[in-house]
Amino acid sequence: MTGRDRLRELLDAVLDEDNRTLEQMADGAYASPYHFSRVLSRDTGEAPVAMRRRVMLERAAWRLGQGSTVTDAAWEAGYASVEGFSRAFTRAYGHPPSSVGRAEGSTWLPAGNGIHFHPPTSLWVHSTEQTMNPLTDQLVRHDLDDTRVLLELAKGLSDEVFRQVRIPGHEVNAWEGPEESIAVVLEHHVGTKEVWLAAIDGDDLPERPADASAADLLERHDEVAARWLAFVRGVEARAGWDDRLIDALCEPPESFQLGSVVAHVLTFAAHRRQLARHLLRSAGVETDDGDPITWLRAERGEHA
Repeated sequence: MTGRDRLRELLDAVLDEDNRTLEQMADGAYASPYHFSRVLSRDTGEAPVAMRRRVMLERAAWRLGQGSTVTDAAWEAGYASVEGFSRAFTRAYGHPPSSVGRAEGSTWLPAGNGIHFHPPTSLWVHSTEQTMNPLTDQLVRHDLDDTRVLLELAKGLSDEVFRQVRIPGHEVNAWEGPEESIAVVLEHHVGTKEVWLAAIDGDDLPERPADASAADLLERHDEVAARWLAFVRGVEARAGWDDRLIDALCEPPESFQLGSVVAHVLTFAAHRRQLARHLLRSAGVETDDGDPITWLRAERGEHA
């Protein structure tokens, strides 16, 4: 084969020492931030900034195992403070960086795409980690891609049209309150994954500003999409569908089977996406049907 693999070029831009923001990564790959983020998220299931953060933590863990100080590892990983690095490291590995032993074993963190840090400065793609059932993978990725399409359409609306009440009193779930506008339907759609991932990670409830714009929601979606895909792929890889989550965010805490959580999210995601389409059309916006058959054909470059 002659020439370079374009995906590999994008991955190289993620790891480059000088590229610490999405804009810098995209510039390094001679792409727009939108195209760079879209292609990497689509082809790897992980947003560029999230991938860099994870890979840099893997590199930091390797460096600590080689005898590096926590301060040096934090600085090289791009953290402004040792405290911030320690929090991120502890959340990822389950123990603080100060407890890493010299020449400790594998430093890889769970990654459904199999992309990891490989010493001293390269990425390693471990294909055997890509074990997601094809149907599950397609359902999850279609939801994420289709959501992005809808949010891009919503960005073209004025704030007044975006927030206009169109179906008074309508509720998707009684406990979530009315969803009467394009803004609220899409916010609940994006926020659902944020809340479930917070419960899974043991975090506090995420901030969900009531005045979030479509652009704000798109940014939140791009961040949560890769995390959600990685979570689902991780459950599949360890055959953990029957594992149970104790959701401490509920009052009182409640137990959920992970398989039912994913089914719940996919069920209401499909409903909200079609509801958003209906509302967008009522606002004069042309949309497609959101058919996964059409989506898969386009992804594979096939024609109807």
